[in-house]
Amino acid sequence: MITISLCMIVKNEEDVIARCLDSVKDIADEIIIVDTGSKDNTKEIIKKYTDNVFDFEWIDDFSAARNYSFSKATKDFILWLDADDVILEEDRKKFKQLKRDLDPNVDVVMMKYNVGFDEDGNVTLSYFRERLLKRINNYQWMEPVHEYLELRGNIINSDICITHKKERPAIQGRNLAIYKKAIMEGRTLTPRGLYYYARELFYNEKYDDAIEYFNKFLDTRRGWVEDNIAACYTLSICYENINDKRNMLKILLKSFEYDIPRAETCCRLGDYHFSNEDYRKAIFWYKLALELEEPINSWGFIQHDYWGYIPCMKLCLCYNILGNIEEAIKYNDKAGEYKPNDSSVAHNKIYFKSISK
Repeated sequence: MITISLCMIVKNEEDVIARCLDSVKDIADEIIIVDTGSKDNTKEIIKKYTDNVFDFEWIDDFSAARNYSFSKATKDFILWLDADDVILEEDRKKFKQLKRDLDPNVDVVMMKYNVGFDEDGNVTLSYFRERLLKRINNYQWMEPVHEYLELRGNIINSDICITHKKERPAIQGRNLAIYKKAIMEGRTLTPRGLYYYARELFYNEKYDDAIEYFNKFLDTRRGWVEDNIAACYTLSICYENINDKRNMLKILLKSFEYDIPRAETCCRLGDYHFSNEDYRKAIFWYKLALELEEPINSWGFIQHDYWGYIPCMKLCLCYNILGNIEEAIKYNDKAGEYKPNDSSVAHNKIYFKSISK
């Protein structure tokens, strides 16, 4: 059976750190926590779980802090988590089984990261992350923010999920400030850095700047295919927000250069035609979204509702506007198959019942 070092970096996490450590304390053989400047009771709470608590002066570089935490590990594999992550009970059982059965030839285990949820707790956004890494391979974190590991060796996907249970919003403008500081210091952003800087500009509603940097990223032609597709998707929202529908359409269609259509993109194209009151074309794209097979092992971002629920609800709306109530009811019922307790589906059922009297 393999042994595991849990390596974490934290700062002012007194409200969530115990929840995280409780979920993993009987999986990890060693817990290493690097504190980057907590002013609350974070370290006092952590010391109930481990004596391996280290201070690290914050230098606006997440990779530097994470690499320091990795340097303290002594076990076979390293597991990393954030303080507001948890491993739910079903996944804890799977993790313990993995720990017993993992092939020693495996270097990296990818695990799904569930980060978005609807009001009923259904997962709406997830993607794979490198979670369990063979220590002797000395994997290094890269980039000061939105850090990642350059992977090599025998990499497998696992059905184990890490659940992100955010209790408070991210520090506003922190990541954007780190990027701006790097640019001011004359550092050249990598293609990946351009992509994530553009995302931060988008999140901060700086749409013109986001458009500039998303296009710079795409122009490098060196981006990961999933990042290229996601950049086109987010660019379409930027263009919509500045009322540039022509470029919104162009960038959505450009995403097809990189791979087969994604349901998220098809729904955006449906929305484009819906806003133009061209419901026939909108229906085409929403139906195409339903015909696509949702990726299972893709490492890209998956917005699950776009692969079923959302196009069904959009088709219900389109057909209702066109007066085809039978088709509208069919797609509302189909949406209900994806989300049986959805309030919008229930509202539509009441509406259709009222107009059929």
